[in-house]
Order: sequence, then structure tokens, then C-alpha cells
Amino acid sequence: MNKYEQIARDIYNDIASGKYEPGSQLALEKEMCAQYGVSRITVKRAVDELVKQGLVVKRRGSGTFVKGVQEEDVENVGMCGQFGGFSNTHQGHQVSTDVKKFEIVHPSPEVAEKLKISTEDFVYDIIRIRYLDGKPENVEYTQMPIEVIPGIKQEVLMNSIYNHIENTLKLQIQSAHRTVSADMPTEEEKEFLQIEGVLPVLQVAQVAFLSDGRPFEYSKSRHRADTSVFRAVSIH
Repeated sequence: MNKYEQIARDIYNDIASGKYEPGSQLALEKEMCAQYGVSRITVKRAVDELVKQGLVVKRRGSGTFVKGVQEEDVENVGMCGQFGGFSNTHQGHQVSTDVKKFEIVHPSPEVAEKLKISTEDFVYDIIRIRYLDGKPENVEYTQMPIEVIPGIKQEVLMNSIYNHIENTLKLQIQSAHRTVSADMPTEEEKEFLQIEGVLPVLQVAQVAFLSDGRPFEYSKSRHRADTSVFRAVSIH
């Protein structure tokens, strides 16, 4: 792990532990330079990484501040034991999956940048329809780096990828940077989700991170707007 990544991880842990509360200001760059014995460029890169993850915001002329609840689009999942994947968040219901695509490809430049890998690396390219009590709830478009998350097979896709990550690979899932937006479904998505007439979908774009700071998933899930509810959970 590079020095800037170590600093970013330390600050992340301070936020997660409550040392830095929502709305509080981080130490100044010169103070962090002295604390870690590094240059301002290294500190700036560490802070920029936290900005990318949606944990902090820079305010011109004032400094860097931890995002407040009203600004929060990062869900802390470390306290929950397991990441709130579809299967885990709908316990008590009948959950089923239809795998529409499962390939190994090179990532696009956009995906490679989000996953911090090269376009020469390989990722799983997955499309799944998730059903809740027999009714289609969402379409998931997921890409994961093979080097970080090995061993995904059809059986894993039919159940829970997150259970595979935590229970089989023994990796800890820590956080996710999510953006929720509204959109109109494609003709294919209308068929997948059994949408008739005019009905928007809610899109959740997500970059998810392991406890060591590595991004392991870039995904977009497209949900029926008439059956989905989302809430943001602040880091505490």
C-alpha cells in the first residue's frame, strides 16, 4: 500500500470510529505533513482519494470537512457484519436470480479508473435480474476485478456474491459510494422488469470497497420505481 493510501485509510478509520464527526474539519495539510513525515503532494493525494469516495468535501479557503448526514451518499457497512446485498437485505422473502450475462472482459477506461486497475486487467461482466417473491425487482450490471475477487462461478451468481466474498474469501466489505438517480428503462429492461406503459427506474450506481481500501465492485442496479425504497446511512 502506498503512503497516500495509508494516510487515507487512517483518516477513514478516524471517521468511522467517530474521531471526526460529520461536519467537522480535518487536520490542516501542513499538520498532516508533520504527523506523517510526507510532502504536501502526498497528503493532497490522500485527501483527494477520500473526496472520490464521498467521505469528505473541500471548501475553498476553509479546509476539508467530513460530509454531514444531509450530504451523505456513502453507506458504512462495516458495522453490519455483511454488506447489504440484495439477498441479505430481503431476508424473510423469496429471493431468486436469473443470470443474463456472465463473461470475463477487459474493463472500459471508466470502469478501470473506478476500480483502480488497468484496462489490460480482467473483470467479471455480469448482468442479473433479481426477483423478490417471484416478481422482478431490479436488473444488476456488475463488474468486479478477478484478481481481487476470485472464484465467482454460476452457482455464486445464483445466490449471493457478497456471501462468497465474506464467507468463502474471508474478505471484509467496508463501504460503498452510491449515487441514486432516476431514468427511463430501455426496451430490454422493460421486458426484464415486466414494465408496461410509462414507469421510470431508480438507478443506483455504486463503487464498493474492502476494509483494506481496495475497490472491488462497480455496479449499476436499475430498480422498478414503484417497488423500491432507498435510504442513506451516515458513518458513525
